[in-house]
Amino acid sequence: MTKELPKVYDPHEFEDKLYAFWEEKKFFHAEVDETKKPFSIVIPPPNVTGQLHMGHAFDETLQDILIRTKRMQGYSALWLPGTDHAGIATQIKVEENLRKNEGITRYDLGREKFLERVWAWKNQYGGRIIKQLKKLGSSCDWDRERFTMDEGCSRAVREVFVNLYNKGLIYRGSRIINWCPHCTTALSDAEVEYSEQAGHLWHIKYPIEGSEEYIVIATTRPETMLGDTGVAVNPNDKRYQKIVGKNVILPLVGRKIPVFADEYVEMDFGTGCVKVTPCHDPNDFDMAERHGLEHILILDGDAKIINGGEFNGLDRYEARRQIVERLDKEGYLVKIEDYSHNVGACYRCGTTVEPITSAQWFVKMEPLAKEAIRVVRDGTVKFVPDRFSKIYTNWMENVHDWCISRQLWWGHRIPAWYCEDCGHVNVSREDVTVCAACGSKNLRQEEDVLDTWFSSALWPFSTLGWPDQTPELDYFYPTNTLVTGYDIIFFWVARMIFSGMEHMKREPFSTVFIHGLVRDGQGRKMSKSLGNGIDPLEIIDQYGADALRFTLATGNSPGNDMRFTIERVEANRNFCNKIWNASRFIQMNLTLDSVKLPEELALEDKWILSKFNTLVREVTDNIDRYELGVAAQKLYDFIWDCFCDWYIELVKPRLQDKENAASNLAAQNVLCYVLSETMKLLHPFMPFITETIWQALPHEGESIMVSDWPCYDDRYAFPESEAQMERVMAVIRAVRNRRSEMNVPPSKKAKLFI
Repeated sequence: MTKELPKVYDPHEFEDKLYAFWEEKKFFHAEVDETKKPFSIVIPPPNVTGQLHMGHAFDETLQDILIRTKRMQGYSALWLPGTDHAGIATQIKVEENLRKNEGITRYDLGREKFLERVWAWKNQYGGRIIKQLKKLGSSCDWDRERFTMDEGCSRAVREVFVNLYNKGLIYRGSRIINWCPHCTTALSDAEVEYSEQAGHLWHIKYPIEGSEEYIVIATTRPETMLGDTGVAVNPNDKRYQKIVGKNVILPLVGRKIPVFADEYVEMDFGTGCVKVTPCHDPNDFDMAERHGLEHILILDGDAKIINGGEFNGLDRYEARRQIVERLDKEGYLVKIEDYSHNVGACYRCGTTVEPITSAQWFVKMEPLAKEAIRVVRDGTVKFVPDRFSKIYTNWMENVHDWCISRQLWWGHRIPAWYCEDCGHVNVSREDVTVCAACGSKNLRQEEDVLDTWFSSALWPFSTLGWPDQTPELDYFYPTNTLVTGYDIIFFWVARMIFSGMEHMKREPFSTVFIHGLVRDGQGRKMSKSLGNGIDPLEIIDQYGADALRFTLATGNSPGNDMRFTIERVEANRNFCNKIWNASRFIQMNLTLDSVKLPEELALEDKWILSKFNTLVREVTDNIDRYELGVAAQKLYDFIWDCFCDWYIELVKPRLQDKENAASNLAAQNVLCYVLSETMKLLHPFMPFITETIWQALPHEGESIMVSDWPCYDDRYAFPESEAQMERVMAVIRAVRNRRSEMNVPPSKKAKLFI
């Protein structure tokens, strides 16, 4: 590597070369080393077919800052990378490709051939995001890269499924689930995003059997009335006590349905009467179970009407239109009023989900949640910032059973085989060919696959070799820090915690460092629909990875969203130029081959060494407390203000004074020492420019990234010299200000009287 710094800072000249050098030297690789303390982070695995977006860049930059710091501090620091098979997203992408290019569906190919296509897609595009992470400078241990459907992770998934099934914690049952008609699969509660939407309340007459009277029902989904099997009122509601136990006639359908009392009903909501549709509302399902009502499913997987007589085959919204029209025509519609309410949508595609009764596989959450709540409450697992621990605990205390089956072909197929002769369900780690109950070979494997989050919940230990007791598992588990956004606390963080406690009997990590979202300059969430997304690769190409990383780091405070603007990137590119030009100036004035701080120090030398010494302590402390934005800002202020604008200017006369060799050499040593050590502190934030400058200075070792992290040194604490120098600087600033006020040109010398 060249030691001479080019005139102009151009990241294209050295970023890719440096990364190749680091990889070749295996500086990212971590081994089990009993002479060192372990420090480990597992990457939140991006989708295998994904592309680097600003959220990824933010998340990976924060992780890289932590791992590079720990590596320099002497830890055996493992940052374990990998990708997620992303069941729904990947399957949809391949299916769209088939429709567009070949005019066929997955059913035309069949399961086996379709999965061959998905694997081919994964092999073609799966490595794209890994290459992009490398452009960012991510110092992951690529020798240990994992994939949620690789052989090891797949074995772990089966082991967990069988263990939980044998304990009675996994079961198959017909329950209300969230169904996405577009993705045509079940979703867990965490995969549904709710938003306030403007809608309507339709008030409908339900005639009371054997009389001219009626009750009025208010509903936001009139199409679901086709599946009504009861009407509920509150037992304390005097208005309706006389009709409890009677029947009403379901309009348009003619079915007799009972009126019953249940505490669930709120007397002051709507009319106080609630239509009960057990197959299409979770609360109705519970009431139906309590009162023994019939279950009638009226929507299929495409959200089209079934069991609805003349409305069969209609889309849910067209059915709504026609039903309302008929209700109005036949005199059942009382009124329609505007009404805003929360509507759930699929987190993946944004389609409004339907609650539907369906036979699915579930994990019993209540027994698993207990330990997961305890370890956060007692501080075994800490959230940074702490406010997220309360959000986590509240969710876990009210968690529902987790629907883990998905109606997809891409993913971990559920290891259950149904005996067609005796009906026994065979669940096994190995493929089953003979029924354990009757010996029949007439078996059919479950078609569904497991929720993608089922495998990623095991990520902290499956990636280290579990269920085998590997040396890596013993050494690196539990991992130290999980870095992730607040938007996947329920999707991923909670599931990793209860999985770790259940299968490892240990917490999966000690700290959860939560960051916010990257928003645009107006504070809006970046999205394709708004067209306000910014491609981090374009930023890297234009400004360099270091400028992007520093922008993301300085805009960050734990748990809070950050605004991203090109102006901030440009400012940090200017910061890179400032460092580069200062380093070139120092390099051009160096005559020494090694650095040793002299015993005789000038006032300005003591000042800069003392300021740097404080910087070391504060930056280290800030990083330890996950205040990465504060640490980055302190580095910026020290380099730009203290070092470049003051110290370098102060020692320029000494560098030009060749006659006073001791003073000249002292200035060189202090300049070189402070610059070199400051580059070490800055390295986790800006790895490329710091390595390039460090290599151009006198140094020991192969790379800055495996050099020793600077430590606070009492010998270089000079509080009195600092105070004295600050007074001198205050005088200089005052003189500059007075000259400016009096419009004295810079070339004109002035007499100063104190």
